[in-house]
Amino acid sequence: HATGHYTSTGHPLVQSFEPGEEWYWDYGSNELYESGPALAPPTGHPAEQPAPGPAGRVPADWAATLRR
Repeated sequence: HATGHYTSTGHPLVQSFEPGEEWYWDYGSNELYESGPALAPPTGHPAEQPAPGPAGRVPADWAATLRR
């Protein structure tokens, strides 16, 4: 998702959307930053929401589908 956003918009910075993670990635320089400026909420999906996606909304073979 983030790579597609960067490709289509040119916005080089992305932040993890996982609860408790604060790292940023800079597509322009290919650098990882352990932290950065505080962003407006929400900064992650709800902790009780499984990843990937909401429970029951992702096919059981989602990982194999991504590798096609």
